[in-house]
Parts: sequence; C-alpha cells; structure tokens
Amino acid sequence: MGPLQIKDILQTSPENQSVTVKGWVRTKRESKNAIFIALNDGSTIHNIQAVAEPGQFSAELLSTVTTGSCLKITGQLVESQGSGQAVEVKIEDILVYGTADPETFPLQPKKHSLEFLREIAHLRPRTNTFSAILRIRHALAFAVHQYFNDGRFFYLHTPVITASDAEGAGEMFRVTTLDLNKLPRTEEGAINFKEDFFGREANLTVSGQLEGELGAMALSKIYTFGPTFRAENSNTTRHLAEFWMIEPEMAFFELEDNMDLAEDFVKKVITYALNNCKDDLNFLQNRLTEEEKNKPQNERSIPLLEKLSFVVDNPFERLTYTEAIEILLKSKPHKEKKFQYPVGWGIDLSSEHERYLVEKHFKKPVILTNYPKEIKSFYMKLDEDGKTVRAMDVLFPGIGEIIGGSQREEDYDKLLGRVHEVGIDPQNLWWYLETRKFGTAPHSGFGLGFERLVLFVTGMSNIRDVIPFPRYPKSAEF
Repeated sequence: MGPLQIKDILQTSPENQSVTVKGWVRTKRESKNAIFIALNDGSTIHNIQAVAEPGQFSAELLSTVTTGSCLKITGQLVESQGSGQAVEVKIEDILVYGTADPETFPLQPKKHSLEFLREIAHLRPRTNTFSAILRIRHALAFAVHQYFNDGRFFYLHTPVITASDAEGAGEMFRVTTLDLNKLPRTEEGAINFKEDFFGREANLTVSGQLEGELGAMALSKIYTFGPTFRAENSNTTRHLAEFWMIEPEMAFFELEDNMDLAEDFVKKVITYALNNCKDDLNFLQNRLTEEEKNKPQNERSIPLLEKLSFVVDNPFERLTYTEAIEILLKSKPHKEKKFQYPVGWGIDLSSEHERYLVEKHFKKPVILTNYPKEIKSFYMKLDEDGKTVRAMDVLFPGIGEIIGGSQREEDYDKLLGRVHEVGIDPQNLWWYLETRKFGTAPHSGFGLGFERLVLFVTGMSNIRDVIPFPRYPKSAEF
C-alpha cells in the first residue's frame, strides 16, 4: 500500500526505530541548537516535526528546504521534546524531491484570504483549511454510499447528457458538435439540430431525478450521486454552475416514508463525519471562532460542533407550509417589518423565513410539507384539495433549505394535466409519462445538493470553497 503516511507515523509508539517520511514543508525554523522542519502529506491536519542539528547538513541543501518544497526524510522516530506532538523524527538524511522558490511560491506561512486562495485553486489544497475540507468531503461521500448500500438501495448512474429539463427552469448548458461559425439552418432560418450529434438539442443535466424514477420502477430503491449543471448567471455564495447531487427515488414510499428517510439519512452521514473527522472539524471550528471574534455576539455563528450536534440530536419538527405561513404572520420580525421579503400564503419562502422557523421559533431542524402547487415542480403529487402538493423541504440552521423532495404524481391523467399546465411538450417526456401507464406505483424521492451538505458540515460560508475546482460565471480556470 505504499509508504507509511504521516497519520500512521504520528500514532506509532517511538522505539528509536528508523522511519521514512515524505511530504511538503509547511515551515522551517532554525534556532542555535536545532533546525525544525514541519512536514505534511495531506493524510491528516497534523504535521510531523523533523529535527536536525546545526551543521549536520550543508547550507546549500538547507537553502532548498523552504515552505512548499517536497522532501523525503529518513531518521529515528523518538519521543518529542517539545509540546504539540507525541513523536518527532531525528533526521539522518534529507532528499529534496522538488523545491519551491520562496520569492514566487504564493503559499507562505501567513494568513491568506479565501478570495486569494480561489485564484490559486491548484495550490489551495495544501493549506490546512482546504485539506481539512477535502478530507471531510471524502468522508461524507463515503458515508452517503455506505448509508444507501446498507439500506439496500442500488446506485444508478443517470445520464450527464440529456434532452429533458427536469426542473423546467431552462437554464441549461447546451451540448453540441456543430461548427458555431457555420451553423446548419432550417428553411425557416432556425438552427437545424437534426444535423447535430444526437439529431436533436441536448444539454448537460440539471438533475438525475426523472431517470432515477425509471430505475425505482424496477429496482424499488435507487439513488444517484453525480454531477449536475445549471447555467444560472448567479454569483451568490450558494450557487455553482457544476455541483454534485444525491437523489434517492423509492417505489412504494409515501410522503411520511420520504420524510423519515431524509431525516435518518442526514443524521447518519453527519454522525459519520463527527466520528471520523474530529481533528479537521475541531480545526475548522477554531478557524470560524477566530474569523468571527470581532463580530458582535448576536451575529456570531453557533460553534460548528454544537451546530452539527443540534441536527443529529433533535427530532425534526414537521409542519405544513400553511402552518408555517401562520407562524410567520404572527412573528415579531413580520409585525415589526424586519423581514426583507413579504410573507403571505403562496410565496416561495426565502432563506430568512426558513431560518426564522429553524433558529428562532422551533430551535430545531424543520420539515415543511404540502406547498402550493404553483411554486413547486410539475411531477409532485397533488393533494386532495387540488391546491397543494405532497412536497417536503428539510430546513437547517444557518442555511435554510438543504433537501427538497416530494411524493411523485403516479396518476397518468393528473400528471399529463400538470405537464400541459406548466407548458411542457408531453412529447419530450413521453417515456416518463409512460411509466404511469405500465404498472404505476406510489413513489417518492428527494434531492440533496452535496456541496450544501459539505458547506453545512465544514461551517464555511461560500460554496466555492467546498468543491476542489469551482465553476461559476466567468470562471472555469482550473
């Protein structure tokens, strides 16, 4: 399995055994009695300290050992003399794999802004903050697959290239092989997509849900976990043009089952991170406290570990959209006109309303159900009253909606009616509609934007900082 990593070496009991450590230099400091090199290989937030005696190595060699350079160090593993680590390496030999010129290497041992680090996304994983985020991201992705596997779900790979728009939002990236300098035209002068690769217009997917439903109609329980794309010209801290979605779809699940699954799912994956990423979460919690120390008390975030426990330890409050609107109408911020957006039945709740319900009113995560059909997607099952649909949104502190889902409309005529109502050409969704003709069944599902989950668990404030190489308007650099 390759050489021992720093994470393993730090947990080894020192018996003056010989070890080889490979990694990148975080810092080098020299005192008159010793030279200290802190090395990190990304396996843990903790560096290993390697110590040499003055005069042990030539000045020429030591001048190439700078922040960012990559080394192989061989030496004795001994008990550490200093505080902060149990073991250290008494250096016998140094091999420099790669140097990093201090004049031009941008990651010097000082505080860098997150904005600056986005400009050097090729190097930012080498910082403590980003290596911690990426390790947590991995742990959460692993926990997602483990959770669904244990629950007898099948992982379904839905297409990245699609001819349908699941959300009906129309903000999609086009996929084409046509020569943009000489586009084929129809007699009416429109672009002739019959000559394109797929013989029709094609786009990058915004969701794997519709195809996921087809899988659930055969395998009972499936989930998708893949990249999705939205060409929304949005520069907020919550939007990316390329992001990952987790979308389970379950035959024979009604709204209540869907809510139970969503609640259990987020609690289990967050618990996995709490149990397996302690050092990284502690580091990010301290980072956040440090960032916010100059803010007034009432504007500071809940400490990270407390916020995660808040979600894991509390049963989620469940209520209808109509009940939520009544609570908001009676609320102090509404009466004192403190909300930025007006409240009334029929509005699409904004994140300030969602956060009020979670953080101020119930003081626990909330699941809202039965939204007005006008503000929800065409595929959601109509309630008896014909005005609302069996939707469910899970709302979290600090972030608002983290999961959106629903019981799907399984009645062919009702679904066709909704397709016409929202102005979709049924011909484009013939295959989706057809599943309602052949052995239809009640079924449900939800979608969780993976980056939203990572954002929540890491306590970061900008979604561009929880994906290795963010894609957003005017940015596809790396």
